[in-house]
Amino acid sequence: MQPFTVHTGLVAAMDRANVDTDQIIPKQFLKRIERTGFGQFLFFDWRFHDDGSDNPEFELNQPQFQGASVLVAGRNFGSGSSREHAVWALEDYGFRSVLAPSFADIFYNNCFKNGVLPVRLPEEAIKQIFAKVATKPGYQITVDLEKQQVTDADGLCESFQIEPARRERLLKGMDDIGATLTHADAITAYEKQRGFQPVS
Repeated sequence: MQPFTVHTGLVAAMDRANVDTDQIIPKQFLKRIERTGFGQFLFFDWRFHDDGSDNPEFELNQPQFQGASVLVAGRNFGSGSSREHAVWALEDYGFRSVLAPSFADIFYNNCFKNGVLPVRLPEEAIKQIFAKVATKPGYQITVDLEKQQVTDADGLCESFQIEPARRERLLKGMDDIGATLTHADAITAYEKQRGFQPVS
Protein backbone atom coordinates (compact mmCIF):
# COMPACT_ATOMS: atom_id res chain seq x y z
CA MET A 1 0.00 0.00 0.00
CA GLN A 2 1.31 3.45 -0.89
CA PRO A 3 2.22 5.56 2.16
CA PHE A 4 0.44 8.89 2.66
CA THR A 5 2.45 11.72 4.19
CA VAL A 6 1.85 15.03 2.38
CA HIS A 7 -0.08 15.31 -0.86
CA THR A 8 -0.75 18.38 -3.00
CA GLY A 9 -3.20 17.93 -5.83
CA LEU A 10 -5.88 19.35 -8.07
CA VAL A 11 -9.30 19.40 -6.41
CA ALA A 12 -12.46 18.00 -8.01
CA ALA A 13 -15.74 19.11 -6.45
CA MET A 14 -18.81 16.91 -6.04
CA ASP A 15 -21.34 19.08 -4.25
CA ARG A 16 -23.69 16.22 -3.42
CA ALA A 17 -24.69 14.73 -0.09
CA ASN A 18 -25.19 11.00 0.56
CA VAL A 19 -23.10 9.78 -2.37
CA ASP A 20 -23.39 6.04 -1.85
CA THR A 21 -21.14 3.13 -2.75
CA ASP A 22 -23.68 1.88 -5.31
CA GLN A 23 -22.96 5.03 -7.31
CA ILE A 24 -19.23 5.06 -6.59
CA ILE A 25 -18.91 1.56 -8.10
CA PRO A 26 -22.11 -0.07 -9.45
CA LYS A 27 -22.81 -3.69 -8.57
CA GLN A 28 -22.22 -5.10 -12.06
CA PHE A 29 -18.50 -4.39 -11.71
CA LEU A 30 -18.01 -6.31 -8.46
CA LYS A 31 -17.29 -9.60 -10.25
CA ARG A 32 -13.62 -8.75 -10.79
CA ILE A 33 -11.27 -10.49 -8.37
CA GLU A 34 -8.36 -8.07 -8.80
CA ARG A 35 -8.09 -4.94 -6.69
CA THR A 36 -6.96 -2.88 -9.68
CA GLY A 37 -8.74 -1.69 -12.80
CA PHE A 38 -11.82 -0.33 -11.06
CA GLY A 39 -11.07 3.31 -11.81
CA GLN A 40 -12.59 3.06 -15.28
CA PHE A 41 -15.93 2.17 -13.66
CA LEU A 42 -15.92 4.89 -11.00
CA PHE A 43 -19.31 6.68 -10.87
CA PHE A 44 -20.15 4.73 -14.03
CA ASP A 45 -23.89 5.48 -14.10
CA TRP A 46 -23.21 9.20 -13.68
CA ARG A 47 -20.13 9.48 -15.90
CA PHE A 48 -21.59 7.78 -18.98
CA HIS A 49 -24.76 7.79 -21.05
CA ASP A 50 -26.49 4.51 -21.87
CA ASP A 51 -24.65 4.39 -25.21
CA GLY A 52 -21.29 4.57 -23.42
CA SER A 53 -20.52 8.18 -24.32
CA ASP A 54 -19.33 10.64 -21.69
CA ASN A 55 -21.96 12.61 -19.83
CA PRO A 56 -20.64 16.19 -20.11
CA GLU A 57 -22.85 17.30 -17.20
CA PHE A 58 -21.12 15.04 -14.68
CA GLU A 59 -18.54 16.69 -12.44
CA LEU A 60 -15.56 14.44 -13.13
CA ASN A 61 -16.03 14.82 -16.89
CA GLN A 62 -15.44 18.57 -16.66
CA PRO A 63 -12.13 19.53 -18.33
CA GLN A 64 -10.94 21.47 -15.27
CA PHE A 65 -11.11 18.35 -13.12
CA GLN A 66 -9.03 16.07 -15.32
CA GLY A 67 -6.12 14.71 -13.31
CA ALA A 68 -7.66 15.63 -9.95
CA SER A 69 -6.31 13.70 -6.98
CA VAL A 70 -8.33 15.30 -4.17
CA LEU A 71 -12.12 14.93 -4.11
CA VAL A 72 -14.28 17.26 -2.03
CA ALA A 73 -17.85 16.15 -1.44
CA GLY A 74 -20.94 16.66 0.69
CA ARG A 75 -21.87 15.00 3.96
CA ASN A 76 -22.27 11.25 4.47
CA PHE A 77 -19.99 10.30 1.60
CA GLY A 78 -19.70 6.54 1.02
CA SER A 79 -23.05 5.53 2.48
CA GLY A 80 -24.91 2.42 1.33
CA SER A 81 -23.45 -1.06 1.07
CA SER A 82 -20.09 -1.90 2.59
CA ARG A 83 -18.24 -2.76 -0.63
CA GLU A 84 -14.49 -2.15 -0.36
CA HIS A 85 -14.46 -1.88 -4.16
CA ALA A 86 -15.65 1.72 -3.76
CA VAL A 87 -12.30 2.74 -2.29
CA TRP A 88 -10.43 0.60 -4.83
CA ALA A 89 -12.19 2.51 -7.61
CA LEU A 90 -11.40 5.93 -6.14
CA GLU A 91 -7.76 5.02 -5.60
CA ASP A 92 -7.38 3.44 -9.04
CA TYR A 93 -8.89 6.54 -10.66
CA GLY A 94 -6.22 8.64 -8.99
CA PHE A 95 -7.76 10.08 -5.81
CA ARG A 96 -5.45 10.11 -2.79
CA SER A 97 -7.79 11.93 -0.43
CA VAL A 98 -11.50 12.67 0.00
CA LEU A 99 -12.65 15.70 1.99
CA ALA A 100 -16.19 15.83 3.36
CA PRO A 101 -18.11 16.93 6.46
CA SER A 102 -18.86 13.28 7.29
CA PHE A 103 -18.43 9.75 5.96
CA ALA A 104 -20.24 6.47 6.33
CA ASP A 105 -18.35 4.45 8.95
CA ILE A 106 -17.52 1.37 6.88
CA PHE A 107 -16.38 3.42 3.91
CA TYR A 108 -14.23 5.54 6.25
CA ASN A 109 -12.58 2.42 7.67
CA ASN A 110 -12.00 0.95 4.21
CA CYS A 111 -10.15 4.09 3.09
CA PHE A 112 -7.39 3.55 5.65
CA LYS A 113 -6.98 -0.06 4.55
CA ASN A 114 -6.34 1.02 0.97
CA GLY A 115 -4.16 4.13 1.14
CA VAL A 116 -6.85 6.78 0.65
CA LEU A 117 -7.07 9.48 3.32
CA PRO A 118 -10.63 10.50 4.30
CA VAL A 119 -10.64 13.92 5.97
CA ARG A 120 -13.56 15.26 7.96
CA LEU A 121 -13.79 19.05 7.82
CA PRO A 122 -16.44 21.43 9.15
CA GLU A 123 -19.35 22.14 6.81
CA GLU A 124 -18.27 25.78 6.47
CA ALA A 125 -14.75 24.78 5.42
CA ILE A 126 -16.16 22.43 2.77
CA LYS A 127 -18.40 25.22 1.46
CA GLN A 128 -15.37 27.51 1.29
CA ILE A 129 -13.47 24.90 -0.73
CA PHE A 130 -16.43 24.44 -3.10
CA ALA A 131 -16.47 28.20 -3.68
CA LYS A 132 -12.75 28.27 -4.43
CA VAL A 133 -13.03 25.36 -6.86
CA ALA A 134 -15.81 27.24 -8.69
CA THR A 135 -13.85 30.48 -9.01
CA LYS A 136 -10.21 29.41 -9.27
CA PRO A 137 -9.35 27.16 -12.24
CA GLY A 138 -6.66 24.66 -11.34
CA TYR A 139 -7.35 25.05 -7.61
CA GLN A 140 -5.07 22.83 -5.54
CA ILE A 141 -5.03 21.75 -1.91
CA THR A 142 -2.31 20.26 0.27
CA VAL A 143 -3.37 17.49 2.62
CA ASP A 144 -0.72 16.95 5.28
CA LEU A 145 -1.22 13.82 7.35
CA GLU A 146 1.93 14.45 9.38
CA LYS A 147 0.65 17.84 10.59
CA GLN A 148 -3.02 16.85 10.20
CA GLN A 149 -3.80 19.99 8.22
CA VAL A 150 -5.47 20.95 4.96
CA THR A 151 -4.02 24.09 3.39
CA ASP A 152 -4.00 26.02 0.14
CA ALA A 153 -2.04 28.91 -1.39
CA ASP A 154 -4.72 31.43 -0.34
CA GLY A 155 -4.40 30.99 3.40
CA LEU A 156 -6.80 28.13 4.06
CA CYS A 157 -5.60 26.14 7.07
CA GLU A 158 -7.94 23.57 8.56
CA SER A 159 -6.87 21.01 11.13
CA PHE A 160 -8.32 17.52 11.23
CA GLN A 161 -8.07 14.59 13.59
CA ILE A 162 -7.14 11.01 12.76
CA GLU A 163 -6.93 8.18 15.28
CA PRO A 164 -3.19 7.79 16.08
CA ALA A 165 -2.97 4.11 15.12
CA ARG A 166 -4.63 4.74 11.75
CA ARG A 167 -2.45 7.77 11.13
CA GLU A 168 0.73 5.81 11.87
CA ARG A 169 -0.23 2.92 9.60
CA LEU A 170 -1.14 5.20 6.70
CA LEU A 171 2.08 7.20 7.10
CA LYS A 172 3.99 3.92 6.78
CA GLY A 173 1.79 2.49 4.03
CA MET A 174 0.73 -0.52 6.08
CA ASP A 175 -2.52 -2.36 5.45
CA ASP A 176 -3.98 -4.93 7.88
CA ILE A 177 -1.56 -7.63 6.74
CA GLY A 178 1.42 -5.32 6.97
CA ALA A 179 0.43 -4.26 10.49
CA THR A 180 0.09 -7.91 11.52
CA LEU A 181 3.51 -8.76 10.10
CA THR A 182 5.15 -6.20 12.39
CA HIS A 183 4.37 -8.71 15.14
CA ALA A 184 5.76 -11.71 13.20
CA ASP A 185 8.34 -12.60 15.87
CA ALA A 186 5.74 -12.58 18.64
CA ILE A 187 3.36 -14.66 16.54
CA THR A 188 6.09 -17.20 15.79
CA ALA A 189 7.05 -17.42 19.47
CA TYR A 190 3.40 -17.91 20.45
CA GLU A 191 2.99 -20.71 17.90
CA LYS A 192 6.19 -22.48 19.02
CA GLN A 193 5.13 -22.25 22.64
CA ARG A 194 1.92 -24.09 21.77
CA GLY A 195 3.52 -26.66 19.50
CA PHE A 196 2.15 -25.34 16.18
CA GLN A 197 4.10 -26.45 13.13
CA PRO A 198 4.87 -23.91 10.41
CA VAL A 199 2.95 -24.44 7.15
CA SER A 200 5.28 -25.30 4.30
